[in-house]
Amino acid sequence: MNIRPFQNADAPAVARLVTDSVRGHWTYPPERFRESADPLRRRLVAVQGQQVIATAHLRPFGDATPDALRLDLAGDGAAFTPLYLAHLADLPPGFSRLLGVTREDFSEQMEFFHAAGFRNAWQSWGAHLELANFDFAAFQPLEERLFLRGYEIEQLPPDAPEADWAALYALHERGVADAPRNPTTTPEPLTGAGLREMIVREEAVFMVRWRGEIVALTRLSPRGSEVESENTVTHPDHRSRGLATLVKARALAWARRERRLRAGTGGTVLNLPMLRVNTRLGYRVERMWVTWELALPEPRGSSGPCVD
Repeated sequence: MNIRPFQNADAPAVARLVTDSVRGHWTYPPERFRESADPLRRRLVAVQGQQVIATAHLRPFGDATPDALRLDLAGDGAAFTPLYLAHLADLPPGFSRLLGVTREDFSEQMEFFHAAGFRNAWQSWGAHLELANFDFAAFQPLEERLFLRGYEIEQLPPDAPEADWAALYALHERGVADAPRNPTTTPEPLTGAGLREMIVREEAVFMVRWRGEIVALTRLSPRGSEVESENTVTHPDHRSRGLATLVKARALAWARRERRLRAGTGGTVLNLPMLRVNTRLGYRVERMWVTWELALPEPRGSSGPCVD
């Protein structure tokens, strides 16, 4: 077995290995895999004879977790340890831990992280809803009760006033601060302009007003025949009244009218209120996602945290 850096000619084999590793949950095209000059993004492959049998990708986990590197593995589990050791021998500086993310039924990755001494640190859930089975009529009594208390739902229009954009961003930031999270479910930081650009480019937003004030919202990203929930937030002063359930139900009704077939969502298992909301809406929870963690040793001669 030979361990070497990824080459562009490996892209079709790596795309197949990575797609197979997630059991077809996602499909990865070969063009997604290209040689990188970025020293913080390193992909290795294991070759037996002339065949690429496994791959390991090491990269920063994300801006929200700046001290962590992410290790992704795919292919023949027997090659994972040599690939991992090759990455360990040439780690970029400035990181204090390695994280790996895999679903609990992806057995070869689960077995590797456990055997390599990683800690099963956090668990997340994913869920899907077949929109053909969704009927908003079940939520009309809730909508009527909340309407009598002054709550009204609407979709954010393209020409929303600046005050609405400011209120949406403030509520988004409140949700980021309040929601339970783990490294896998921590969103990348967004400015007000960044959130607005994302919404205008690719999202549908539904919101709840109370006396003119935006007090709850949910964001959906249409992706082909599916929609994916980005986040749902209720202002603390208006929680435990069913607003999150109702605004998500309205969004799902819109998605069905738009002929979308399936809705997806997810989050950390620590977020029990949102788990309950999605259960009421009819989402079916899938296998758990596990985030594994391994502390990296400090560089020799260091008396404190590893910093770049």
